Amino acid sequence: MPRPLCRLLLLVLLCAAGTARAVGGPDCSRPMTLALHEHGLLYSSGTGAGIDKDFADELIKRSGCKVTVTIMSRARIWQLIESGALDFSLSGISNEARDKYAGFAWYFANKYYLLVRKDTKVQKIADFENDPQLQLGVIRSFRYSKNANRLVDQLNTQHRVSYSSGLDPLYDVLALNRIQGMIIEPFDYSQVAGSSIRDSTIIVDTGDEPIPHGLIMSKQSVTPGEQDKWRALVKAMHADGTTLRIFARYFSPDLAKAMVNF
Repeated sequence: MPRPLCRLLLLVLLCAAGTARAVGGPDCSRPMTLALHEHGLLYSSGTGAGIDKDFADELIKRSGCKVTVTIMSRARIWQLIESGALDFSLSGISNEARDKYAGFAWYFANKYYLLVRKDTKVQKIADFENDPQLQLGVIRSFRYSKNANRLVDQLNTQHRVSYSSGLDPLYDVLALNRIQGMIIEPFDYSQVAGSSIRDSTIIVDTGDEPIPHGLIMSKQSVTPGEQDKWRALVKAMHADGTTLRIFARYFSPDLAKAMVNF
């Protein structure tokens, strides 16, 4: 085939590929933004790695879009998602307030637990709630599952909740007995196991069902039609086993399957 004709054919193929992506995939006509937050195995700035980082990398690659990834607190993420100054974040859960300004594409579900000091003698969530001497630590702007949220809200009215920007400060004050419990999830297990509180704490079941977590999309900056395109990418990652492979890097095969296949 003559070289000019070959070049023309290549140009046609490239244009066709771009058109196909524009029709079937997300609109990449502008740079987009995505924020991660530090939270156990979801993301650690110390290692630069985590489940959400891996998920974001694959999602961005499949979208073909230019997406700037930053790290910020969860409280700041929700503020910017609501205003439309941030397009995406990951591992978010919905509630009535958030549903007004954010859309979601679910990719895993997990349970929340109460991590308590052994010397409290707490065996169930009600034991913690009914002891006025016990203080709970939570991350600012985090919401959890039904029973865990009820505990947080009830103790907050009694001035028994300490708020933090992250997990590490909560581990420190738990070790110092300034708080006696905190809400955790499977992403936090490795940190607990490697910390000074490992032998002085136990995990108490909240009695809640697993809660879906997903890609967070700002309704101010991502239109309903575009949200559907990003949901399609998330579903494709689940369908071809990519999401399971990502979780299996961090959890046992059985736990990874349980979290992804919900």
